[in-house]
Amino acid sequence: MPTTYALLSTYPPTQCGLATFTAALLAHLAQPGDQVAVVRVLDEPAPCPADEVVHDLVAGSVASASAAAAVLNSFDVVIVQHEYGIYGGPDGQDIISLLDALYVPSIVVLHTVLARPTSRQRVILHEVIAAASVVVTMTQTARSRLLDIYGTAPEKVFVIPHGAADHRAAAVPAQTAGRPTVLTWGLLGPGKGIEHAIDSIALLREHGLDIDYRVAGQTHPRVLGRDGEAYRRALQAQARARGVADRVHFDARFLPGATLSQLIGAADVVLLPYDSLEQVTSGVLIEAVTACKPVVSTCFPHAVELLGAGLLVERRDPAGIAQALYRVLTEPGLSARMSNYSANLAPQLLWPAVAHSYRELASAITMTRAGTSL
Repeated sequence: MPTTYALLSTYPPTQCGLATFTAALLAHLAQPGDQVAVVRVLDEPAPCPADEVVHDLVAGSVASASAAAAVLNSFDVVIVQHEYGIYGGPDGQDIISLLDALYVPSIVVLHTVLARPTSRQRVILHEVIAAASVVVTMTQTARSRLLDIYGTAPEKVFVIPHGAADHRAAAVPAQTAGRPTVLTWGLLGPGKGIEHAIDSIALLREHGLDIDYRVAGQTHPRVLGRDGEAYRRALQAQARARGVADRVHFDARFLPGATLSQLIGAADVVLLPYDSLEQVTSGVLIEAVTACKPVVSTCFPHAVELLGAGLLVERRDPAGIAQALYRVLTEPGLSARMSNYSANLAPQLLWPAVAHSYRELASAITMTRAGTSL
């Protein structure tokens, strides 16, 4: 039976992880006869070039929130992307009244589950979970946090991994005699740990291993609005001071899929030098694994859970990063073993498989609403 889905989230042309996630889910969710539409979350009104966007929820606007609830209730299932920073009110608390106004089944996808929330963040998440039919986390780590820290009922929490585009066709770079390439990509801002990566590139150069380090991605819009390009300029100055400005290359674009795929394909190693201990979901990590690339990462929760064959290092440890990169690039067979491990994980992480899981969950909760047990 055809199903109508409404997705509540930021959405392109907004450039952020949730918008990219939602566009990919929309592209893969519908079966023949289904309808998928978007209620787009914005900080302020903006033109909308996309036909699939049926309403805008403007942060802080009571009128647009009321209209959004009415639109969402005209669909069979609502899939809500939750992040504290995108909805109106302190810590995005306005999402609670909107969820309470829904009488159709809702799936709330939790992109952040904090181990150390403020009291307000804890209350908001409790109320979001209470209002949802079910919630989705993208890792077992996040699910465990909900159960152990927030006391959420286990039967209400489902794990569906973050999806990834299929970059496997570009996964093996052409063999060249050039320098090895290490790649980091994603929205740029403090906390990404790029400064520690730059120091590691300098350490490797001092020890005779010359590497090209590529940092791709625009500055996060909220960081850009607050600080401009101060972080990027500081990184460029650091590269000059450490004598590796000719080896550290910044691409400040928000990369389209085909361009990103080519960039990943040309990389020998993906590096995630993040500072955060809270990050339970990383779309970049999923994309790197599904591209079957060797990954060196700091020990943030999603990396610890997923990287069975990756190399994990401590946060803010340039020497540790340098040592791990050296191993991947010089130790016989290591890179191939890491890639083979990722290749076995990739099929379940690609968007078609992830969208299928959302369809199954949506079907289950609609049957429950109709009186069938989940």
